[in-house]
Amino acid sequence: MALTIYDISKMAGVSTATVSRVLNGSDSVRASTRKKVMDIIEKYDYTPNAFARGMGLRSIRTVGILCADSSDLFLAKAVYYLEQELQTNGYESLLCCTGYALDTKKNYLNLMLSKGVDSIILVGSNFIGSTDADNQYIRDAATQVPVMLLNASLDCENVYSMYCDDYHTMYDATLSMYRSGITDIIYLYCSKSYSRLNKLEGFEAALASCGVADITKHSFYYDGDIEDFSNIASFVASIADSGVSFHGVLAANDSLAIGTIKYALSHELQVPQDLSVIGYNNSILTKCSTPELTSIDNRLEPMTHQLIETLIQVLSGKEMPKKSIFSGQLVHRGTTLF
Repeated sequence: MALTIYDISKMAGVSTATVSRVLNGSDSVRASTRKKVMDIIEKYDYTPNAFARGMGLRSIRTVGILCADSSDLFLAKAVYYLEQELQTNGYESLLCCTGYALDTKKNYLNLMLSKGVDSIILVGSNFIGSTDADNQYIRDAATQVPVMLLNASLDCENVYSMYCDDYHTMYDATLSMYRSGITDIIYLYCSKSYSRLNKLEGFEAALASCGVADITKHSFYYDGDIEDFSNIASFVASIADSGVSFHGVLAANDSLAIGTIKYALSHELQVPQDLSVIGYNNSILTKCSTPELTSIDNRLEPMTHQLIETLIQVLSGKEMPKKSIFSGQLVHRGTTLF
């Protein structure tokens, strides 16, 4: 029988952190508990795996980082912050860019595990699927090493989630725009990831609370190159040409917002007098438009800091909260008047 640290914790009726403390020789475990755990280990000839190494035994002090696309501004910045935090704490990192296909993400995750890393960090909500089957590969990995999720959430033993409350953040931003007098608002998004759908639900809930009818008709999905601002501008123009009236736009990211500004300029609309625009992520793009872009700061830097702080404590055998939730902040610049 090939035991994992989870099997031992269940058999002994103790937490995985207690098992790790026994494996580490910690003095903080009661003698009776230590004996119970050690009896199981000896009975089944348990050999500590990568997870146990991460808890202090033969650690290679290396963490695997997976992101879908390193050219994405949000993901690239997240990887930068994570690597800086890991280096500060004496850990190295291995990075794989997986793309968005589920099979490829599984393959790269298994490759990381084969390297004996102490933990896996999944960067971005695109790693969370819509079904239990889609997320099973994460649960499987979590039986071997701690899995850290950045900007996503999954309820599972040994999975730790750090994320922005996108739902309420977008809800509040939508209400702010609506209450400023801009009642014909549309929402632009470009993926159906965990995070993006939470934003969409927050937007629609805010409109519903204001008594807006047919709320689903106010959101539009862009299925094109997110770096092609001219194409985004054409997409926004097609919405206007279809007869939809809007004087406010909320976007799921700053790229869509910049494309919207490009649309406004090409149609001789003044921003924000004729059209108010809010982006999301508060990226470097906010300073690359005229006027500068109002955007929602999703607290990426403090999120990455908290993730690594949690990881270091978990690797030392301490019990830590499974979720840390951050509230986004609206950063006012020149594309809004309110």
